Amino acid sequence: MPQNLENKKRLVKLLSKLALKVGAKFIVEPEWGRAAQLIFPNGVVRSFLGYLLDLNGAASSGISTDKSHAKFFMKTKGYPVAPGQTIFEDSWAKEMKSNRKIPYAVKYAKHFGYPLIVKPNSKSQGSGVSLVYDKSELAVALREIFKEDKVAIMEKYLPGRDYRIVVLDGEMISVYERVPLSVTGDGRRSILALLQRKIYFLRKEGYKIDLKDRRIKLKLKHASYTFKNILSKNEKIYLLDNANLSSGGDMIDASKTISAGFKKIAIQLTKDMGLRFSGVDIMITRGDITKNPKACNYYIIEINSSPGLAPAKTKYLKILKALARTPN
Repeated sequence: MPQNLENKKRLVKLLSKLALKVGAKFIVEPEWGRAAQLIFPNGVVRSFLGYLLDLNGAASSGISTDKSHAKFFMKTKGYPVAPGQTIFEDSWAKEMKSNRKIPYAVKYAKHFGYPLIVKPNSKSQGSGVSLVYDKSELAVALREIFKEDKVAIMEKYLPGRDYRIVVLDGEMISVYERVPLSVTGDGRRSILALLQRKIYFLRKEGYKIDLKDRRIKLKLKHASYTFKNILSKNEKIYLLDNANLSSGGDMIDASKTISAGFKKIAIQLTKDMGLRFSGVDIMITRGDITKNPKACNYYIIEINSSPGLAPAKTKYLKILKALARTPN
């Protein structure tokens, strides 16, 4: 069974149990097990498909899913975003009557300098996100993206501390720092052996990491390592540049330390993007989530209209209760 479908079925199973706690009837389409309806005691009917819940409007969700659209509206409303440009697959560039194809990207990269971030416009969970160091890597990354997406985004590389703030109906329900996929040496095993062990446990949690992912090999190359290298004890190496939990990243809870200022930004941004439920991803390049935003340098990476939740059980119970309510 495809890993993504298996994860969605796990979520449906969890929601079916939680539905009982709010007195809702939960009807699941049996063949695929990823589509369901919730019927609440007050007569409200909500649908669930994959990871999508009936909390946000279709158009607002669609804008958030499209990274270039979302960046435009966030920037227009005064939120800081990373400088960048959209690049088009050849047939889409022709349709758009644009010259923003791979050769244009190579020339445009001179505005930023290397390395820079390249990512698909409409994918989620860190899929296809690459840090590239020269024009050859840039072209390869774009061609990979164009196998599944007609639009890519290239952005200035502005590293920092990556946080996800989850908001529901004007309330922050979770916040955590996201740390990219990594392994820590024990002085005995190779990087490959350490990663294989980590992948074994990640798959038990429903996450799929591909050992053949070119981004992992590229990350090792730029750190002057190969899979055969043995790390010294407690030596840590990061294997991806995106910090999504779905791609093997780790989370550090920050719910007790987040400043009121960053909480307010996430809640207001969710409202400004027409959403009830969101995951706001913030990169803080100077300072951290505990500080007043005015004393920090930060930008909004993106806003997700169907964020995953951790720890899932208590958060999804809040989601089900919110689904029963009619938004103001």
